[in-house]
Amino acid sequence: MASRRTFLKITGGALALLLGLGEVSKILPHKPLLRPPGGQDETSFISRCLRCDRCRSVCPTSVIGLANLSDSIMDARTPVMKFHLGYCNFCHKCVEVCPTQALKPFDSKIVRIGLATVKKDICMAWDFGGCTVCLNACPYHAIALDGQGRPLVDPHKCNGCGICEKVCPALVMRSYIGGNVRGIVVTPIAAGRDGGL
Repeated sequence: MASRRTFLKITGGALALLLGLGEVSKILPHKPLLRPPGGQDETSFISRCLRCDRCRSVCPTSVIGLANLSDSIMDARTPVMKFHLGYCNFCHKCVEVCPTQALKPFDSKIVRIGLATVKKDICMAWDFGGCTVCLNACPYHAIALDGQGRPLVDPHKCNGCGICEKVCPALVMRSYIGGNVRGIVVTPIAAGRDGGL
């Protein structure tokens, strides 16, 4: 019994040490998440984030939410962007209140949270045409229409602010699909290759 207890103490101590150093994210399964601006270096972010919730509390557009255990045990209760709730205006308030600099100061002109990706099976313009809500809302002119009036995203102009996802009417117009999926969603940069010009 003592050897089992010793094993558990050593294993638990090693896990706690790795967790504190942010190294667990390299060994445990992990899917890319959309972090607030200034938190795009995932290893540094995880090693510094205290899960204090200050960034979420100060966000004026309510776009910062919390990751769940379903995202991963390492990410639970860390801040993530939830663009169905709001959008990012790059106000720097989340960075200002971060006590550990998990969210680092950033240049609003070059920071990229993610990449907007058109969900062609959900986007109303891809089915019926006529919808230009995301095109009209994008302040960075990152969305254009193809020859048939369907939205395409320019990956060089999109910074992942999420306003297109926030305003997309697909969820309301297609209420039978359920959930919070929109016709255009912001995805992590590595995953957001579809839907570009």
